[in-house]
Amino acid sequence: MKLRYLMLAAAPLVVFMAPHSVPDSPKAKKNPTYAGEVGRLLNTKCVECHRPGQVAPFSLIGYDNARKWADQIAEVTGRRIMPPWKAVHGYGDFQGERLLSQDEIDTLKNWSEAGAPRGDAKSEPKPPKFESEWALGKPDMIVTADKEYHLSAEGDDVYRNFILKPKFDKATWVDGVDVRPGNPKIVHHVILYLDNKGAARKLEQATKDGQLGYTSFGGPGFVPTGGLGGWAPGLAPQRSRPGTGILVQPGSEIVMQVHYHKSGKPETDQTKVAIYFPKVQPKEEIKSLWLFNFSIKIPAGEAHSDQSITHTLKNDMTVFTVMPHMHLLGRSMKAEATLPNGKVVPLIRVDDWDFNWQLSYRYKQPLFLPKGTVIKVDAVYDNSIHNPRNPSNPPKTVWWGEQTTDEMFILIMSGLSKASARDMFLDG
Repeated sequence: MKLRYLMLAAAPLVVFMAPHSVPDSPKAKKNPTYAGEVGRLLNTKCVECHRPGQVAPFSLIGYDNARKWADQIAEVTGRRIMPPWKAVHGYGDFQGERLLSQDEIDTLKNWSEAGAPRGDAKSEPKPPKFESEWALGKPDMIVTADKEYHLSAEGDDVYRNFILKPKFDKATWVDGVDVRPGNPKIVHHVILYLDNKGAARKLEQATKDGQLGYTSFGGPGFVPTGGLGGWAPGLAPQRSRPGTGILVQPGSEIVMQVHYHKSGKPETDQTKVAIYFPKVQPKEEIKSLWLFNFSIKIPAGEAHSDQSITHTLKNDMTVFTVMPHMHLLGRSMKAEATLPNGKVVPLIRVDDWDFNWQLSYRYKQPLFLPKGTVIKVDAVYDNSIHNPRNPSNPPKTVWWGEQTTDEMFILIMSGLSKASARDMFLDG
């Protein structure tokens, strides 16, 4: 198997269930009420997205809204479809874990089966207050597309790339970014790439649909020279860890990929990005290790196609975030690191991959992986007629590529390393 990997100066790239272990919690309530248990649970786990004007299709703010959807809530939480969080609990310790415990799921089920009782209305929890201004404070710079993008009422989701101004004329340290969707009803997630080669400009110029930007699937349509993170509902923006930052190379442009989910009527959007610069120049640059398997071949009709990547670190690395990436045939991915002393460190595991819910996962505590650590990544693809996401009917043999009908196998690990981009672009 041929392996390539690339170390790029970048922040983590961001914006989803089979049964697995979940966090411990208090025992499930046999006679739950909205005022007693359910309202607090929904406010904590659900209303970040399920509120007016957001991407979720209905609101769960308040008892009247929650009661109407009680049966559906019990159904999708019982099947672990919601809330969206794909990383398996216990296989990497991540910030902002959205998983429900089995007791919490049982509480919602019991509430639904009891007819969704309200309880004491006077003791109902108040919905949380949501940030109306920029969460990280006044931005040092705000960038956006030149004009609104027009999205049609119906059809497939759209992945649109916009080149944001201004260009970075000199090397610039970035301490943090935030994203504000112009139309939260249709913005599913956002990923911010960097391009200092002019590749995105060429793709935009070749697009003849009369709108700003260009459409691509699975990536920005070129190999990015870095990234600035991204946004998905419920993910709070964060500044870089003290003493660290993202170094943007001269001539770089931000390419903002927006995943649009259609609402059933024509919509417009002009999403904004806030940039924050450090007050003190960082001492260490955040980089991203991209592990690829460009040699994947997934035979037509094969329901369980195993693919793998193995890489030995040539430098120490402190890992802040990890992000898996596949297309529509991907079913699962597991990554672990074997340290030189033989200890195995779990990095991430996703048992039910969904391209529409891909996230960058941030560790609660950075993982130190010394030189000589072996990273092993295993993925499974389903190219059978039984995969409802298969874009080809009948199935066709699939290789690496950018199109909907192609596949990818990537693991991105962001953090600190002394490795240079040139040193880390190798075949193995």
